[in-house]
Amino acid sequence: MAIVTVDERGRMTIPREIGIRKMRAIVIPAGSFFVTIPLPESPEKEARQWLPAKKERKKLKVLADRAAKEDAVKRARRRKQI
Repeated sequence: MAIVTVDERGRMTIPREIGIRKMRAIVIPAGSFFVTIPLPESPEKEARQWLPAKKERKKLKVLADRAAKEDAVKRARRRKQI
């Protein structure tokens, strides 16, 4: 366990003893503390081991973009913004 500091801009400084250097991580607020989950350098390569996909990455990206656009339009209509 380590104590981190938070500056006036909300940035956390992680001590060197933890060994996290030049790494991306997910920080999840959980009440009065944070859960930090380190991310691998290439998540898609790591996910291939446990998440099989029959479609190519580009096709999946197109499908995700289309779904996000449809969701945004539905949300805007529900809020009577369009």
